[in-house]
Amino acid sequence: MHLSRYLAVVLLALLGLGLTSPAIAGQENPEAEITAPSLILTGVAFDVTVDAPGDSAGLQVRLGEETFSLEQAEEEPQWRGEGLKVPSSGAVEISVINGQGAVLAETTSRALPGWISILPPLLAIAIALAFKRVVPALFFGVFVGAVLAVEVSLGGVAQGLLDTMQVYVLQALADEGHSSIILFSLMIGGMVGIISKNGGTLGIVDRITSYASDSRRGQVVTGLLGLGIFFDDYANTLVVGNTMRPVTDKLRISREKLAYIVDSTAAPVACLAFVTTWIGYEVGIVGTAVANIEGLTMSAYSIFLNSILYSFYPLLALYFVFVVANSKRDFGPMARAERRARQTGQVLASGANVDEAAGEGEELKPKDGTPRFAYNAIIPVIVLVVSVLGGLYYTGLQAVSNPETATLSQIIGEADSYKALMWGSLLGVLVAAALSVGQRILTLEETVEAWYSGLKSMLFAMIILVLAWALSEITAVLHTAEYLTSVLGDWLPAGAVPAVVFLLAAATAFATGSSWGTMGILMPLVVPLTWAVLAANGMNDPAHYHILYSSVSCVLAGSVWGDHCSPISDTTILSSMASGCDHIDHVRTQLPYAMSVGLVALLVGTLPAGFGLPWWVGLVLGMAILSGLLRVFGEEVDIADPDIEPARVASS
Repeated sequence: MHLSRYLAVVLLALLGLGLTSPAIAGQENPEAEITAPSLILTGVAFDVTVDAPGDSAGLQVRLGEETFSLEQAEEEPQWRGEGLKVPSSGAVEISVINGQGAVLAETTSRALPGWISILPPLLAIAIALAFKRVVPALFFGVFVGAVLAVEVSLGGVAQGLLDTMQVYVLQALADEGHSSIILFSLMIGGMVGIISKNGGTLGIVDRITSYASDSRRGQVVTGLLGLGIFFDDYANTLVVGNTMRPVTDKLRISREKLAYIVDSTAAPVACLAFVTTWIGYEVGIVGTAVANIEGLTMSAYSIFLNSILYSFYPLLALYFVFVVANSKRDFGPMARAERRARQTGQVLASGANVDEAAGEGEELKPKDGTPRFAYNAIIPVIVLVVSVLGGLYYTGLQAVSNPETATLSQIIGEADSYKALMWGSLLGVLVAAALSVGQRILTLEETVEAWYSGLKSMLFAMIILVLAWALSEITAVLHTAEYLTSVLGDWLPAGAVPAVVFLLAAATAFATGSSWGTMGILMPLVVPLTWAVLAANGMNDPAHYHILYSSVSCVLAGSVWGDHCSPISDTTILSSMASGCDHIDHVRTQLPYAMSVGLVALLVGTLPAGFGLPWWVGLVLGMAILSGLLRVFGEEVDIADPDIEPARVASS
């Protein structure tokens, strides 16, 4: 009994001390909480925030032997320490001390050499170049970054491998905006599948090809058809190449020229049009890149729309297709191919190796006897476009503070593009399905199968996109953009950034053969880097946003340029197959045209626009120079009688 009383007294005493000690401690050392990055880079500035009572004067941050002052933020009781740096790597003790030197709070961070932060994207690019495969390259980049984010050790390698999927890829999929982009892209791919299977796409083809009566008109019609099927580059390539091949053979247009027109309209128009299978991917990677940029409030869709004006290569590539088609002139190997076709009717080079069946796209080819009604493709596309535009306007109107005085650009800038794109893609699919089933062109089962076939064509791109999102998160954790800014910001002129981006994107796409893979690798780096360079030069204001728009466009444009020049490009290979052209002959004849347009776009458009030249001036100058080049170096190709049968239209 005496023992129990003794224990009760001791317990009460301890409780009393516990109740009174915080008050005493609070009087001597005010409570504080410090927030600092878990991983920092040597020589690269970082910030810390401290939550402490508002009357805590003289607070400082101690890093090793150095101390830095804190400034009270507007959001009391928060204090900030900005521009802090550590000189060496390893564990870093970060402490908050008061005026008397007492430690109020402390935490530990890990410092890495700055160059390590660029390893994940560099390794991704290097592996893509070496093995010509984007998915393993992106995955390895994410894996290396995950290891660096934990620690470089045997346990860190194991944990990094698990985090690659469980943390970074999962986060990429779990994000609501990312999921919206994936659903939109899959749905629009499904719509393309339905309107291909129900004969609607071929109906558009029939309308356009009725105009072709000679070689010049045949080339122009082929180019117009390439513009008309703007919603997907793969569908564009397969439909235009396979459909126009018999027409161009009859008109004595070389297979090399057909493949060039097909290839040079497919990707450029798909990356420029604002409702395509590309748009979800493009907006998705731009949105991820701008998500963590302070001070930039524009939506990803608004940035994309503004960047179109600075997409000099795709715009000039489309222009040059029609100039060449309408001029009766060609130069380089293309001139020899066209002269051979006109004068001998031999549309293929001697010894050409072709596999025409490989480009037929049998899975989405309409059944024999399927009616070719153009409106079965036109109506769903119109519904898609109108729905997206209406959704942008509606969501933007709901978001602006004063709808009555808001301008159209302000409304679109505030719009929820994810909602608009999902609404439009859903309505487009439903209308395409209703037209197919309602006219009994396809059964419900066939419609679903066609939708699924179109959807499957997008799966590989979605895998690339998810891994690109994961790599973007890794570069944010490792502060890659901040390191690049610290290295490049002092000497790289802000106006030169778009040109450098254009060349880098072109080189990567040329070596990897993938526009989408190049965009996925580079966009997460380019956007934060461009913004940081602008900020370092005091140019991060709307007057200089054209540099940001141009940099975004240069990732896309450079990717397409490199894709056009690359013999391993998926669209280049598909263009050769769909056109029934020897692949090497296609690359050899297209390369001089793509290089000419690319250099003009870089030197006359991208570079001057970065330093303030209005975009339209660069575009007009580029058009004039390309027209002049064709006039000076182009050789006139005679137009043969279309009634003369080609001497040879196939060779294998």
